[in-house]
Amino acid sequence: MARIERFEDLEVWKNARIICAFVEGLFQTTGIGNNYRLRNQMEGSSGSIMDNIAEGFDRDGNKEFINFLSFSKGSTSELKSQTYRAFDKKLISEEQFNKLIDLCELEKNKIGAFMYYLKNSDIKGQKFKRD
Repeated sequence: MARIERFEDLEVWKNARIICAFVEGLFQTTGIGNNYRLRNQMEGSSGSIMDNIAEGFDRDGNKEFINFLSFSKGSTSELKSQTYRAFDKKLISEEQFNKLIDLCELEKNKIGAFMYYLKNSDIKGQKFKRD
């Protein structure tokens, strides 16, 4: 496996960025843009997915990274719930709903698989390396 040296190289972070862009597109083109409370919640949870991955990566230890990945996974589920709310309020189409639900489910599964990998890895992080 290739060595990852920047959080920007992580597939889970790249996927989170795609989710953020999709959500931003919904703000620009749907009724969510005018529902400021729901918009702010969706902005926060979608941003939290990618931000926690980045922060956890640069903590340089697997235990802390796994903890932050857990926060990201939780934010993914939070966004998924907010997507249901947006759909139930008829602020997004069924197609938009299904797309965002699929993106969230994929991300949740990828984060979970990554957490499993890290828990079972012999690599414990940069701060545990001996010079």
